[in-house]
Amino acid sequence: MVTVAGLIVLSWLLGDFLTQPPEETAEGQGPIIIQLTAPPLPTPTISLNPPTPTIAPTATTAATPDLSVAPSELTIGYYSQVVDTGGVGVTIRNGPSTANLIVVVAAEGSKLLLLEGPTAGGDYQWWRVRLPDGTEGWAAGDFLTPSAAP
Repeated sequence: MVTVAGLIVLSWLLGDFLTQPPEETAEGQGPIIIQLTAPPLPTPTISLNPPTPTIAPTATTAATPDLSVAPSELTIGYYSQVVDTGGVGVTIRNGPSTANLIVVVAAEGSKLLLLEGPTAGGDYQWWRVRLPDGTEGWAAGDFLTPSAAP
């Protein structure tokens, strides 16, 4: 019985405590206004040790190849001449392999500018070349020899 009576009193006390209205605010108190401001900027300082200037390296110009003289071996940026084709010419392909599609045939004696290479493909070393008309493709190095510019 004491337990039930104690619970009733405790319930009455807690119920009264939990349901009391909040305290009233003072008369005439207005809304609180909060104004945000930016943080102060850092104060500039003067350094007595100025930075040491560095000298930027100047670009050096690579020597322009003398295309009027044939190099001793096939060299990118120089010309080559189509040779040893029995008058048939060399097949220019769209990739460095005989499996690639034919773009054009460069006649025996044609001068071709070497753009890239050599690249191995099948039985040949291939060079990416540009023909005088601007056509580009790959030619087997076996049919090219170093040449002076046309």
